[in-house]
Amino acid sequence: MQRPDPWHGHCQLQFQHHGDRTRHQGGCSAPFKLLRAEHGADGRCEMPLLHTAGGLVGGDQLSIHLDLGPNSRGLVTSVAAQKVYGSIGRSQVRPEGSWARQQVDCQLAPGSDLEWMPQELVLYADALYEQHVQVQLAANASFLSAEIVRFGRTAAGETLAAGRWRSSLAIQRLNEDPHAPSRWELVDRLELGGAGLNDLHGLNGQPVFGTLVWAAPTPLQPDQLAQMLREARADREGLEGTMRCSVLGQGLVARYAGPSSRDARFWFSRLWERTRHLRGLSQPQIPRVWPLQEQPLRRSMSTMNTAQATPATH
Repeated sequence: MQRPDPWHGHCQLQFQHHGDRTRHQGGCSAPFKLLRAEHGADGRCEMPLLHTAGGLVGGDQLSIHLDLGPNSRGLVTSVAAQKVYGSIGRSQVRPEGSWARQQVDCQLAPGSDLEWMPQELVLYADALYEQHVQVQLAANASFLSAEIVRFGRTAAGETLAAGRWRSSLAIQRLNEDPHAPSRWELVDRLELGGAGLNDLHGLNGQPVFGTLVWAAPTPLQPDQLAQMLREARADREGLEGTMRCSVLGQGLVARYAGPSSRDARFWFSRLWERTRHLRGLSQPQIPRVWPLQEQPLRRSMSTMNTAQATPATH
């Protein structure tokens, strides 16, 4: 599917710390729409972003720019799952199809904290989708991203077929000394489609894939990392799929591959809670726009209480 005149939606938001909370300003153009922001217990500005067009078709482009001022805290999520419709073989002019693209640029000032947590991305059969996320953050800023993609409407027996998905995430940590070079926390480029969806070294036939990345504001101590990895493994109990977690130079990365976007969201939510707890921040509240029927944090709360009562062994 391809519109005669594809969308190019823009959203630009600035977050600034005022008193005991973070406030936002900025705006967007169609098909984006900002809903009413809320504030968490730690003053974090929680912003739901609505895509009003009902989905992306070939040629559509979305551009999002998030600018966090010093000591500001923001959470940006989407109001619903984002659908990407198939474009391969749907047009006589471009039978090879057209890519739908999203570009997300994030600038984080000293002491700022951004959580980028959109809802599920659903690629219909023969869809082509590419996303680039670029993050520049100050030495003591924190960035957390959790994204989940489903390949095909599996409830209807659909697969991605000839479609493809591309993702690029680049996180650059700036040096406190402006004359000193910055460093790359993570450069993560992925492409899935064709044989990679069923190959043993790809998704092995699983329809859901997800990635959580946390670039921590300060280096984590070896005992902190070891304990967090143990807790992350414990948080997998009762969830279906393959879940792996490993450390970065200053943070962690987690992957999910399995049948359930719900279980991916549950595991990522528990890891999200871990990152908040490690920094002494308030426990996260599941955004009101997420369609979860159960409380994903319930198990990790009991696990954390146990971890607090039992000293970690080194």
